[in-house]
Amino acid sequence: MDVSQYLEIFIDETSEHIQNLSDCIMNLEQEPDNKDTINEIFRAAHSLKGMAGTMGFKRMQHLTHDMENVFSEVRNDQIKVNSAMIDVLFQCLDAIEGYLDTIKSTSDEGTEENEAIIKSLNDILASAGKGDAAPAPKKEETPAEEKKEEAKSSNYEEKFLNGEFTDSDKAAFKEQEDAGLKIYGMTVYIEQSCLLKSARAFLVFKALEELGTIIYYNPSSQDVEDEKFDFDFSLLVATNSSLDDCIKAAKGVLEIETAVGREVKAEELSNEGAEESAPAEIKEEAKALPEATKAPANNKQSSGGNGKQAVTSRTVRVDIEKLDTLMNQVSELIIAKNSLVSISSADGSGAQSQSFTEQIEYLERITTLLHESVMKARMVPIESVVNKFPRMIRDLSKTLDKKMELVMTGEDTELDRTVVDQIGDPLQHLLRNSADHGLEANDVRVKRGKPEVGKIFLNAYQEGNNVVIEVGDDGNGIDTASVKQKAIERGLVTADQAETLSQKEIIDFLFMPGFSMAKKVSDISGRGVGLDVVKSNIEALGGDVEVKSTLGEGSKFIVRLPLTLAIIQALMVEIEDEKYAIALGSIQNIEDIPVADVKYVQAKEVVTLRGSVIPLIRLDKVLDVERKDPEAEAKKTSLTVVIVRKGDNYAGLVVDRLMGQQEIVIKSLGKYINNNKMISGATILGDGEVALILDANTLI
Repeated sequence: MDVSQYLEIFIDETSEHIQNLSDCIMNLEQEPDNKDTINEIFRAAHSLKGMAGTMGFKRMQHLTHDMENVFSEVRNDQIKVNSAMIDVLFQCLDAIEGYLDTIKSTSDEGTEENEAIIKSLNDILASAGKGDAAPAPKKEETPAEEKKEEAKSSNYEEKFLNGEFTDSDKAAFKEQEDAGLKIYGMTVYIEQSCLLKSARAFLVFKALEELGTIIYYNPSSQDVEDEKFDFDFSLLVATNSSLDDCIKAAKGVLEIETAVGREVKAEELSNEGAEESAPAEIKEEAKALPEATKAPANNKQSSGGNGKQAVTSRTVRVDIEKLDTLMNQVSELIIAKNSLVSISSADGSGAQSQSFTEQIEYLERITTLLHESVMKARMVPIESVVNKFPRMIRDLSKTLDKKMELVMTGEDTELDRTVVDQIGDPLQHLLRNSADHGLEANDVRVKRGKPEVGKIFLNAYQEGNNVVIEVGDDGNGIDTASVKQKAIERGLVTADQAETLSQKEIIDFLFMPGFSMAKKVSDISGRGVGLDVVKSNIEALGGDVEVKSTLGEGSKFIVRLPLTLAIIQALMVEIEDEKYAIALGSIQNIEDIPVADVKYVQAKEVVTLRGSVIPLIRLDKVLDVERKDPEAEAKKTSLTVVIVRKGDNYAGLVVDRLMGQQEIVIKSLGKYINNNKMISGATILGDGEVALILDANTLI
């Protein structure tokens, strides 16, 4: 069998099984006697073994087989779960993940045997008096087994001859025979321990279809798919190959105990013969079967139609590149819609214009709904990223010798797939930072009157057009005096300058490349690569990071990310003749402020608005826009100010004119203009003009 076509499905499903195993093993450590968890781990290991065997990955199959053996003994109460076993199981997961990474890059599992881990598993089994659990070499068949085979060989004919053959079935069988093909009746026996017997049967069908055509199933292929059969099934196959080849192909599938068969002539396939040989209850059942469940001749899969298959899986896997292409097409549609809106507003009025305007509004509604649908299709819960963190915190707890627990909320919060794929590393750095730098040693916590077990939390929630992820701890908090001293030592500031720095400015040093507060370099920290990576990665996604810390109580890192990176609602503004876009999600409100109300704090312009002091940012100066009439500008009595927000900080952007709200498509400027963080991209307006998109976070 060519299994390469199933490689992507194998990779996806193996990743899901690994994550499921990780979660279950974490739960098992807390509740060692939970039978449901033990059974779930056994099933997942068994499924992994079967999948690996089907794909021909023998080393991975061997390892998961030994894991399955251990849990078989745990299920039978022969072995008790302890911390050492949990450690070995996590090593197994790491090894399986290693195989998976190699498969992703090379389509092969590699040559790593993981003998040390397999030995550890077998040692666990030996402790239960079971000895070495490695698969024993196939032994000679005993007389008892030979008798078992004979019994199977003696009654298998009833299996494939038991069925109601229609006239069209018989005609098809005769046609195959006249074409010079041989028809073999086969009965295939599946191992009693098999959990996925329909999957095994399907693989047998696939293997035999490589050699010929299956012209009859007993039970029907639909019943086999629905697992409505015991541990054997029969079929008739028309082929040019020999019987030995067919039996060998069937036996080549994992968990198939044996396969037996013989050549059959078309005249044997009569309902009368079946009536005589079949037991009474089978005959009655066959008559009761609806016509739709019988597999038509020359049809490899029955259409089902018994009414019970109406509800199937409600999800499909879609390649992210296909969604990207769809998103690009929606983007172009929105640009085209904006062009039509632009033309209609430039056009005169009248009856024709009224009808045209109605159609434009309809198109606008449709494109907005289409955009929302595509966005929802691209949305995935951040759970896929964060569910690996409990395992990481457990490992850090052992490595650092600190007691800690991770509390996560809001894992079902959804983000654009491209954003989710890139936030794993930043969040991992923040959690490691909390574990290593944030939490104090156990004895220090007890002295301070805190619980001995340190608490690390990860909360995610949606806020407007952003998703907020908070990562923090109840540890020591950031010692700003130490950070300030370190900054002076490294020559980043002088001692005099350091005295005037605010807490936020001191904390910002932690985000500088190469800056680390670790006393010594370890596997976990000390190399100065961490928070700077967090900042740059999150800013590259159009987000920002904010820190809140109280010495002795803990710290919290607040990450804000945009829901999507492709299409946004924006406010269009003008400065002189230049058009700019500001994301609506950043805007708090718009104010018309008299020039007389502008005050100065430390030589910078501010306004007082409802009790808050808000700094003003003159966009014409920041963007270096040349004024055509500076005198007229100086005589203005009021300013149009767009109040934007970044976390708890506000600023007022002074603009000349407001053009209104518009749905815009963000186009990347690529590497040509990547030195100016104020510009986050560009968009094409309805009249074909290009407008730059301002990043309010950077301006603040």
